[in-house]
Amino acid sequence: MRILICCIGRMKAGAERDLVARYLDRAKAGGRALGLSGFEVIEHPESAARRAEDRMAEEGAALSSSFPSGIRLCVLDPRGKHLSSEEFSGRIGRERDQGASAFACIIGGADGLSPELRSRADLMLAFGAATFPHQLVRVMLAEQIYRATTILAGHPYHRA
Repeated sequence: MRILICCIGRMKAGAERDLVARYLDRAKAGGRALGLSGFEVIEHPESAARRAEDRMAEEGAALSSSFPSGIRLCVLDPRGKHLSSEEFSGRIGRERDQGASAFACIIGGADGLSPELRSRADLMLAFGAATFPHQLVRVMLAEQIYRATTILAGHPYHRA
């Protein structure tokens, strides 16, 4: 099963981009033996529409264009569930075991995700009630994906 991070906005070179790459490279190395592949970031430009609703709709359409068939969608949204690392890794493992072709984690733009895209989600995930910069959310998500591979492999990295 492919693991994708689909997001609005492009990260510039720097520490956050390096951390995302480092965690996804680690996940790739351990994920192969677990039937997981891809571990890639797909970036889409921010919409230039004037109204927030139009921006969310345009960005939602752009994000949707990158979804392969048989995909399971995990959207990051402050109204989502608060899952432990073990619960998140369990979800990835179940989707893989049920034959999903891909598991995509979606990070919207500054206005959030369109209601249509949120309604298509198999999982709405929140990293807490605080608002984080998108660059840090990508780092946190990449780390949780790497942590999920270590949990699924029985590696001790996930212990606090």
